[in-house]
Amino acid sequence: MPKPVSKPLPTEERESRWLVLVIRLPAGPSRHRVAVWRELRNAGALSLGQGVWAVPDVPVFADGVARALALTERAGGQTVTLNAAGRGAEDAARLRALFTAARTADWTEFLADCGTFEEELTKEIRIGTFTLAELEEEEQSLERLRRRHRDLTARDVFGAPEAAEAGRRLKECAAACEDYAERVFAALHQNPEGER
Repeated sequence: MPKPVSKPLPTEERESRWLVLVIRLPAGPSRHRVAVWRELRNAGALSLGQGVWAVPDVPVFADGVARALALTERAGGQTVTLNAAGRGAEDAARLRALFTAARTADWTEFLADCGTFEEELTKEIRIGTFTLAELEEEEQSLERLRRRHRDLTARDVFGAPEAAEAGRRLKECAAACEDYAERVFAALHQNPEGER
């Protein structure tokens, strides 16, 4: 008998499936709680209450969840992982709204980081710091912004409204860094004995 082919779930049903993690850790040492909390926050999990976290049941969250569960186990804690969908459309919408609000906060922080990056470039141009060392530092900062943008984009499974602006701002940061690089190379060609 041929094996039945499973059909992909409709988008609405797929987006309403969640993993709920119930995590209990020993009272001490507190470093274990902090490590698990940090891992879940970095993974984009939504805190529903003390020791209760939720993530959409999609592959992008699997590694972060696995790391948090491993940290809990190493600390002598206990976990229960539940598949959940909510009892109705209202519950699913509420979870989705809470999760999107958390991503909005992430994107807002990212947009602030873009502003800080551009302010730093503006300052270096204003004071005339046109060295390869400074350019390398700014390029590393831009790469951190790019990695953060990739991570946030992967976690933002419902498409927070700020995502589009974040993509535009990242392009502006890249253009500003390219402009700074051109200034650095122009300054070095004018002063071949300058710092390299």
